[in-house]
Amino acid sequence: MTLLDAQKYDFAKQRRRRIMIAVGIVVVLVLLVIGWTNRYWREKRIGGQFFAALQKKDYETAYGIYFADPDWKGHQQNHSQYPYGDFYRDWGPGGDWGVVQNYEVYGASNCPGSGRGVVVDVIVNHRQEHAQVWVESGTHAISLPPCTLEFR
Repeated sequence: MTLLDAQKYDFAKQRRRRIMIAVGIVVVLVLLVIGWTNRYWREKRIGGQFFAALQKKDYETAYGIYFADPDWKGHQQNHSQYPYGDFYRDWGPGGDWGVVQNYEVYGASNCPGSGRGVVVDVIVNHRQEHAQVWVESGTHAISLPPCTLEFR
């Protein structure tokens, strides 16, 4: 085969190839943006479940979510560092947030330089001050955040 015997250049085939490459790049970029914006989805969901249980006044379920242990009643000795009575005093009707009538998960972010977890910011009862809880990424247990973040 010589240079003069080469196949004719197929403009339509090359155009389809360029379009497919462009579509592939756009799809990858869209997936990256979706992944980035939802990177704390699980932690936000757990924080939402916790405050939903508080809103329903189901403090026992909220306590189970707090420790990521739905069967906590069977082994209460495992949670002796923060017993249910202390939890009820802190998160119940007499706690800092009072009776949770409504809530909105406002945002989530990680603390600079701290462990594997996420601060979930929640607006409770339309108050100016936001509630913040720390959700461990591995265990999904909730605690107080190691830092205070300001969400806008």
